[in-house]
Amino acid sequence: MGRTSRKRSTLANRAIAASAALLLGGGGLVAMNVYASAGEGRSHQRPPQSENAGQAMSTIDCPDVANELTDVPRGARWQVDRELAKIDSQITQAYQRFADQKEQIEQDPALAENAILKPLKQKRLASLERITNAIDRVGRRPQGLEALAPCTLRADGNAGGGGQTGDGQTGGQDGGQGQDGGQGQDAGQGQDPGQGQDGGGEAGGGGQAGNGPEASDFVDITTVQPNVSQPRQRRGSSQGAFTTECGRNEAGKFNSDNVIVAPGVSNGAHHMHDYVGNQSNDAFATDDILAAAATSCRNQGDKSTYYWPVLRLQNGQAEADANADGGGKEGNVGEIQTPAQVTLKFAGSPVSKVTAMPRFLRIITGDAKAFVNGNANANASWSCTGFENRQLKDKYPICPEGSQVVRTFKFQSCWDGQNSDSANHRTHVAFADQNGRCQNGFKAIPQLQQRIVYDVPPGPGFALDSFPEQLHKPVTDHGDFINVFDENLMNRVVSCINSGRKCR
Repeated sequence: MGRTSRKRSTLANRAIAASAALLLGGGGLVAMNVYASAGEGRSHQRPPQSENAGQAMSTIDCPDVANELTDVPRGARWQVDRELAKIDSQITQAYQRFADQKEQIEQDPALAENAILKPLKQKRLASLERITNAIDRVGRRPQGLEALAPCTLRADGNAGGGGQTGDGQTGGQDGGQGQDGGQGQDAGQGQDPGQGQDGGGEAGGGGQAGNGPEASDFVDITTVQPNVSQPRQRRGSSQGAFTTECGRNEAGKFNSDNVIVAPGVSNGAHHMHDYVGNQSNDAFATDDILAAAATSCRNQGDKSTYYWPVLRLQNGQAEADANADGGGKEGNVGEIQTPAQVTLKFAGSPVSKVTAMPRFLRIITGDAKAFVNGNANANASWSCTGFENRQLKDKYPICPEGSQVVRTFKFQSCWDGQNSDSANHRTHVAFADQNGRCQNGFKAIPQLQQRIVYDVPPGPGFALDSFPEQLHKPVTDHGDFINVFDENLMNRVVSCINSGRKCR
């Protein structure tokens, strides 16, 4: 059982607009007219959440700003990224105040409005104004960002748009494309197995830190029906693969930065990441620093960085970051697990040849805020060894004795042919459609497929790190990648894939 610890890391992912009004009255808290992300640049209205009346409010639900900012001028990006990271910190601080005063809020719901939501709104308004001014100085002034300032509270069970419903199914099938051959279906079939345990033997089903996961976040993998399908390989496809061996983070490289989403901001991720590959990855790593860095990859031509939220046992054991940013200060507690196995494979397209990735291409897959944003950008799969034809997106698996937990990420495999990044870190890449084709003039590139295996005790005693308000939900899992292959090795990757060979 690998144990590691120490620093701080990961991702402050973003999706899109949401607006909300909070009605206070009748002694209960009622969240109304909540909107959540449905995809890039789009939103859809969720029904009024009147069923929340009388339920204990458990999470702060804020509109996500980043995906509204798809055209940030390059000269404003540094300041905009810093303000977006501050907005995440504001939510984290408000969540801590909410957790500290939860009992009082349940007795006096007006306290939430006065002590939590109003101060948070004012801080968000200030940050949104600074974002507006930064963009205005070098480009076209954005309009209406102030509408994204208000936040609300809601109950655990109401996941953001397309989130899980009461029977353990997920409501939306618009998200998670690119999983298992580009299928849009959600894999969360199984019924709750009915275990009374919570996420780590703690009382109340609230997980070790009191903010998740809970028993309903787990499902017995043997009750899930097979749901994996693969697109048919067509003439002209690229059926080869290239596997790069970069270790399992045996050295315990962690931090709570995110150089893609929050460059130059310490603790921009508010949770810890595992890192393999590039060994100089922190918030302050430039392309030049990454290019000159050491790598954990066996082939020294691969200095790419691969990172994802750590997995922890909810076993009551204190980790070295128990009082640190990104760790215990933000509700991420328990013994960090070193993966038993990490496989990093680059695969081809079922319908075409692939082209080389540009150096320093950045890709984020999944959404660290999917519990609040909705599952439009969710793209992680959970399963067990021996059962990988059954994939879950909104549940953690309970594996039978002798079987190991498996996390899988299949990254976007279409590139716009021009940009190594975009303002929201998403629109320069895309998933292939359900037939495996790239749309809108995008080009097929090698698809990074990560498979991470853990040897953890059977049962619901583990959770991934998350932003505090995301309650450690499995749907918030995500992965990050920066391509730092040298040109010769990337050309070899493309050659192996396009010629149908399997290379290491």
